[in-house]
Amino acid sequence: MTLSGIKEHMEVIGADGVHVGTVDRVEGDRIKLTRADGPIGATLHRFIAGGLVAAVEKDRVRLSANGAVAALFEEEQPDDLHSNADERIDEAELESYPASDPPAL
Repeated sequence: MTLSGIKEHMEVIGADGVHVGTVDRVEGDRIKLTRADGPIGATLHRFIAGGLVAAVEKDRVRLSANGAVAALFEEEQPDDLHSNADERIDEAELESYPASDPPAL
């Protein structure tokens, strides 16, 4: 199945009709889902392999696997803004410094 008909904001559903996510965009042979459908505070984008696509309907992408099974095949990738762990400071570490002597960012 070609992914060329998949557009931004299309709903992704399992074969059972269960909502899996919303398309952010297609990247190569994978569908990148919006973070809004992921866990609260998620910094990782979820991806669905293009091989799981059974059909592209009006405003939906239907997968060949049920929603719960498709979730097992999801891949995650750090968001570009949060991917460099060296640039992040743990909140607990930040709180351990006095306000007059904060760590260099």
